[in-house]
Amino acid sequence: MPEGNVAERNVALEPGWKAALGNEFETPYMQQLRAFLLAEKAAGKVIFPPGPLIFNALNSTPLDQLKVVIIGQDPYHGPGQAHGLSFSVPPGIRPPPSLQNIFKELQRDLQLPIPRHGCLQSWAEQGVLLLNAVLTVEQANAGAHAGQGWETFTTRVIEIAAREHEHLVFMLWGSYAQKKAAQVDLSRHKVLTSVHPSPLSAHRGFIGNGHFSAANAYLQEHGRQPIDWRLPDGAV
Repeated sequence: MPEGNVAERNVALEPGWKAALGNEFETPYMQQLRAFLLAEKAAGKVIFPPGPLIFNALNSTPLDQLKVVIIGQDPYHGPGQAHGLSFSVPPGIRPPPSLQNIFKELQRDLQLPIPRHGCLQSWAEQGVLLLNAVLTVEQANAGAHAGQGWETFTTRVIEIAAREHEHLVFMLWGSYAQKKAAQVDLSRHKVLTSVHPSPLSAHRGFIGNGHFSAANAYLQEHGRQPIDWRLPDGAV
């Protein structure tokens, strides 16, 4: 991972987020996180996503365009899967099981065809912040970078989002995401909760939660353009 990716003076970050985060990159916890990542790289460990994509969620969804927040846990840990957006994979990579269940609920809720790919970049560009709580992972070692500082950083991102906006939709799937955004002001924002789309829980309340239509209804109620949840490039 390139040294500058978690050093404020070099990080390539969307201007609105960079201004709002202020000196966050210079705090002791972020300096410790940077040292940890450099040590992991020096030890020959493979880290996902690639350095330029670590902050892809923030760079793809400018702060002033934010409408919806979807919180994941940590990046996919298989080769080629992680590209800095929660639940998303690049084109050409088979959608993992949780994403397949997200697509099943989209189909049920909005009668949308199942997409041909799992790249959610078009959602991000419409104002859907696809934020993992932990922004890096070691190859083949899920959760390896938990507890190293990313959680503090991403909690700060959520706090800024909730503070800077009115009428955001937080789609919180599973207990981890619900705890992560526990401080969101329910009088200012819409919070939608359900079990996680994982195969272990999807049929205990994720399939049938109606979150996609509910999010759009809330946005429209408050004079905001709804999200086009269809993905480009047709359907199977």
